[in-house]
Amino acid sequence: MLEDKKTKVKITFLVILVGISSMLAAVVTDHWAVLSPRVERLNTTCEAAHFGLWRLCKKSIFIVEEDPQGKGCGPISLPGVKNCSYFKHFTSGEEAEVFEVKTQKEYNISAAAIAIFSLAFMTLGSLCLLGAFGKGRDYLLRPAGMFFAFAGLCIVISVEIMRQSVKRMIDSDETIWIEYYYSWSFACACAAFTLLFLSGISLLIISMPHMPRNPWETCMDAEPEPID
Repeated sequence: MLEDKKTKVKITFLVILVGISSMLAAVVTDHWAVLSPRVERLNTTCEAAHFGLWRLCKKSIFIVEEDPQGKGCGPISLPGVKNCSYFKHFTSGEEAEVFEVKTQKEYNISAAAIAIFSLAFMTLGSLCLLGAFGKGRDYLLRPAGMFFAFAGLCIVISVEIMRQSVKRMIDSDETIWIEYYYSWSFACACAAFTLLFLSGISLLIISMPHMPRNPWETCMDAEPEPID
């Protein structure tokens, strides 16, 4: 690998590491969205919630003053009794109050499954990229770029599914949630999409063969013909 190309690949690899860290933070945490019911009066206990791909956490908060940002229950950072439960994505059982309603459960299964595909693509891309630093293995840059681009696309699909999931919950008459906002895990997933997708495209561009700057460059590089 040429020194100039190696420098570009190393810089891209650092960006990819940030993207991978953001994606792992988004997958393992449960602050994609914060949900809250409407609070009509003060000095009462209300139940806010935040969730991710794998679990839902409910928090009982005692409201003594109005939320300056709205009439919802919160902010979620206030002290209160917290209760978290994991989603039964891959098990059958009785339907629970909020997340295991049939359609809602399908949303979360889809988002979690696509996130797992994204992790798989990131793993394959990392292996190819590490292998590309070996002598004469520049050809691994192209599959690495494709894998990271696919990982980014999977992330953004998962993000959109979760966004539709939140919208459905808010619009449903079967839930108590009225207000919502997307939290830092959601931001990490969006950042991971941007970094991984653009890095994948960059690796594909870097792996392209050198294009001649003018028509004569190729002729000058050609081997001279033998003279009889």
